[in-house]
Amino acid sequence: MAEKELMEQRIRKLEALRSLGIEPYAYKYERTHTCRDILEGYEELSSSGRIVRVAGRVVVSKREMGRTIFSHIQDGSGRVQIYLRRDDIGDWSFGLFRKMVDVGDFIGVSGTVFKTRTGEITVKVEGWEMLCKSLRPLPEKWHGLRDVEARYRQRYLDLIVNPEVREIFVVRSKVINAIRDFLEERGFIEVETPMMHPIPGGANARPFVTYHNALEMKLFLRIAPELYLKRLLIGGFEKVYEINRNFRNEGISRKHNPEFTMLELYQAYADYEDMMRLVEEMMAEVSRKVLGTTRITYGDVEIDFSRPWRRVRMEEAIREEGGPDVSKAMDEEIREVLKGMGVEDTDGMRRGELIEECFKVFVEPKLIQPTFVLDYPMEISPLAKRRRDGQDYAERFEPFVLGMEIGNAFSELNDPLDQRRRFEMQVEERRKRGEEGELDEDFLTALEYGMPPAGGLGIGIDRLVMILTGSDSIRDVILFPLLRPER
Repeated sequence: MAEKELMEQRIRKLEALRSLGIEPYAYKYERTHTCRDILEGYEELSSSGRIVRVAGRVVVSKREMGRTIFSHIQDGSGRVQIYLRRDDIGDWSFGLFRKMVDVGDFIGVSGTVFKTRTGEITVKVEGWEMLCKSLRPLPEKWHGLRDVEARYRQRYLDLIVNPEVREIFVVRSKVINAIRDFLEERGFIEVETPMMHPIPGGANARPFVTYHNALEMKLFLRIAPELYLKRLLIGGFEKVYEINRNFRNEGISRKHNPEFTMLELYQAYADYEDMMRLVEEMMAEVSRKVLGTTRITYGDVEIDFSRPWRRVRMEEAIREEGGPDVSKAMDEEIREVLKGMGVEDTDGMRRGELIEECFKVFVEPKLIQPTFVLDYPMEISPLAKRRRDGQDYAERFEPFVLGMEIGNAFSELNDPLDQRRRFEMQVEERRKRGEEGELDEDFLTALEYGMPPAGGLGIGIDRLVMILTGSDSIRDVILFPLLRPER
């Protein structure tokens, strides 16, 4: 039967319920147990004969056998079988259930708990109520690649019919809670900073632009919270963190969504070595707390989050994987190597960007086990301190897992004069590319009052959850990813 006909049929049932004085959209239902409570507490519930009240969505078609009906209801904790017998609930109630209840409806049932001859834990219904009449039928089949985009668009249906999808988002919540517990045990304070910025800053990315009518000013959705969190260090906080959204007006891929969740933290009197230790400890503890182990399986690969992680300098990693010796090669030599690897558009790249491109081509896909890549070129690290031995590299690292960068960290630059020079160079580069650029004078003023030495760290929550849940795409771990409108 076509969906339109099924909807019309269900609307007639809705009207029939109302004509009988039954409200098909209840205000409330007093539950005593969830489906999981019933399954886990079967022994006590069945032996005591206690009446349970459970509610949920009907997810299995009714199986009628003469004077009995079997079905299943599902709530947020799981699903349980229900059993209705005409002799127990009466002809009227039994007939009403048989005629009016469809897959997708929410109902509440009360009764005792027993096991069927096949051993399935079941609620023997003594009474039932309609809680919400579903007008659209649930999809019978909701899997396979051809349905992937539909699953993202109608995530609510995905969650109803695919329990493993719900579990991904349960794990996501547990990961975030475990991170909070880890940081707060170490004295970090959670804060909130603005999502709308008068000047985009904190990362090199294209912002989303909006406009505030009352103030008559252009604003930017934040690229990163970095410059506001550093203001808090200047103000006297010593350990701060934020878990919130960042927005970058750039491409969409299996690893990128324009709106994403980031953990960003700063610790006074620390450096990037301290941040590496913190990442190692945090990842091991979060994995152990959420999944019960520091060893996880992603596809056919086992990932080990236990300490210590491998550490490698960027230029060494490029050399080890067959790339050019960027410590000696001229810019044109590097461009020729990249051209041979299929990277054509390198003419406008500065040396640091050429080195980073070599790293992406030769190294990044091969970093499967947890690895810290250290010491990025200064040109692409405008907010990080220079290596203390004076080399033209920043005290910066990025953690990689499964060929994917999951974070970024520095020994934070706290020299206001040096920071001003770097910002001025950054603005000039943006203007050369035809992009807007403006100095954040308020941040520079704050820095002139003095910021203690500090280590800073950002971790992409979405990518981390991808790894911990074995998900192939960032859209699998974001409840409502951004999609093109349907045409």
